[in-house]
Amino acid sequence: MLRLVDLTGTRGVIWEHELDEAFEYHQDRAFFHSFAGDKCMVGFVFADEKDAKTLYKKVTNRKADNVQPSSSEKKSSKGGRTNKSMISGPIAGSLVHVLNELEGSGISREVINQDMDFIKDFIRDAQIMSSKLDNSPEVQMQELRRQDDCPSEAEDAIQRAVWIELGNVPLRFFNTSTGLLCDRAAQINAFKMSAEYKELLSITTKHSDLQMGRIKEMVAIYFRCVMLSHRWEEKEALLHDIQDESFCKVARDAGYCWAWMDACCIDKKSNTELQESVNSMFVWYRHSALTIVYLSDVLPSSQPDALARSVRNERGWTFQELLAPKVVIFYRRDWSLYLDDRSPNHKEPLAIMKELEDATGIDAQTLVAFRPGMSGAREKLQWASKRVTTVQEDVAYSLFGIFGITLPVIYGENKLNALGRLLQEIVARSGDISVLDWIGEPSEFNSCLPAHITSYATPPRTLSPLSEDHIHTQVSSLRQTVAADLALKFYDQLEQLRAPRFANCRLHLPCISFRVTEVRGWRGLAQETSITYKIKADGLHDQLITTEEALVQFSRAKPIQQTFLLIRPWDWHLLGVPDFAEQADFAGDTESVGDWTDPGSSTDDSDDLPGDSPVEEEHSSRALQLMVRLGQPFDAFLLAQQCVGEYKRIASDYKIIAQVKDIASVDNMDVGTIEIL
Repeated sequence: MLRLVDLTGTRGVIWEHELDEAFEYHQDRAFFHSFAGDKCMVGFVFADEKDAKTLYKKVTNRKADNVQPSSSEKKSSKGGRTNKSMISGPIAGSLVHVLNELEGSGISREVINQDMDFIKDFIRDAQIMSSKLDNSPEVQMQELRRQDDCPSEAEDAIQRAVWIELGNVPLRFFNTSTGLLCDRAAQINAFKMSAEYKELLSITTKHSDLQMGRIKEMVAIYFRCVMLSHRWEEKEALLHDIQDESFCKVARDAGYCWAWMDACCIDKKSNTELQESVNSMFVWYRHSALTIVYLSDVLPSSQPDALARSVRNERGWTFQELLAPKVVIFYRRDWSLYLDDRSPNHKEPLAIMKELEDATGIDAQTLVAFRPGMSGAREKLQWASKRVTTVQEDVAYSLFGIFGITLPVIYGENKLNALGRLLQEIVARSGDISVLDWIGEPSEFNSCLPAHITSYATPPRTLSPLSEDHIHTQVSSLRQTVAADLALKFYDQLEQLRAPRFANCRLHLPCISFRVTEVRGWRGLAQETSITYKIKADGLHDQLITTEEALVQFSRAKPIQQTFLLIRPWDWHLLGVPDFAEQADFAGDTESVGDWTDPGSSTDDSDDLPGDSPVEEEHSSRALQLMVRLGQPFDAFLLAQQCVGEYKRIASDYKIIAQVKDIASVDNMDVGTIEIL
């Protein structure tokens, strides 16, 4: 079936004719493909792709007439000639052009004569319209493109802006007016057919100095998208469930043409699309013009605290769907505004923000201006610790955007591997050992990582910072008992340690280790599934450790070959050196030249003191300050040797809080990196 159709999609099929399977294509030159019609673009299409391939094959295999090819003609793979006008369009067709094309397509002259009046009228309208458009910027630019065989600078600038914008929006979304799903090609095509594109093209052509920023801004306005955040109680919604008076209508009434929801706009059968969608979800929500949160369990008659009690606060994917968007509006089950609040952004009303703070444990400032990344990793894990997901791997995948990382999505790998890969990536990238601070069941992925994210529910232990007076007093005391060279050597050892890293599920952890000399069962404290042991280690106060693992008991009098260690994971902040990464945030702050002091001069008029140089004195003082900090209680790990040079962490029911007996005895502290399975 050969159809003459409106390419803009506004008028549909204009004329059609069924082709005979036995027809032969006789024209050597195909004069007509598409042309400007009555305020629309028209061209030939086929009802079935098979028909199109059949015609194409017959055209390319036709018997060539004795006509010399022009330089603009292209050779087909079969040796026949295919004129450019058959491939590219549109062109203004004459009556002869169209008649030759129709006849060459196998349509008899009898049929053509029957429809001659229609064809003549159509061609006349096309020629009139073509004449009217001859001097329009659009036609002039089309002619320029045909001459140069390349896009204009204006089009190129717009195209670049479009691709930049599409890098931040979903792969596919649907039109809120028609409900039609649009992939990338459809999105771009819709934009090029829009009045906004023509206006932007005209403005950009007339004003060649138009800044790229302005072009991006106008493109971004066109592609503004509304995202849906929801938790369906039973099954995911189908497209027809949301096209009517619900999500589409709300988005359309708000003035948006494009909308997205995961149930309809992700092809979950496509592994490639699923991978990109999971890893891009946070960016999509962050870039959205509006995120509509549908509270399926909040009735119109609900009390003001209904949002805080909503089940969405317990779901995994809704975590990033709350933190990522800049503009959020909550709707109740009947699609009425929550609390009837007509604020343009529900991240502004104090009453709603108070509910969100109470429900999530996240402060209002973070809820409004959350920044993804590795900063505060342990706190972010605590926020996520009480959330659950239907698919077990999603407990990790739903956090990729929170930490700003991209990892392979492998459904079926199980929760342990998914969470293990996420946590090892956080440790490897950030060097943040607080991620190792948890209570619960160890993971088979690595014994230093938890099997469940719920293990992060307990807040990390925080110590009050030491006062300057206390540090000064302790440093003065240590100067009398610790040799300066010994303190400096110890400081240098710790300064040389590398950040923790993972390799093949093995954690290489820099630490200060203390050898365990005795493990004894502690009577009277045995529990149903756990045993309490008294642990002695060189240089540390004795410990009581409760664990579900059965430990081999030993002492100095009855030694064993297996080595046990109590370790302090190394935190480079203890060195007292500045964090230049944090200082970079203030790089924009400026000071006058007068605020700076010449490093070579002194602000003190007194004579230099005898002894060490200022640099050496500063280094020595910093080493002693480190020892003061190391004298404070710390979170320790108990390690059990597996093979030579390999250890496993023994998970405890409670935090192990250790403290050195004598900070001056640095000879009891071994500095190094331990490999943990």
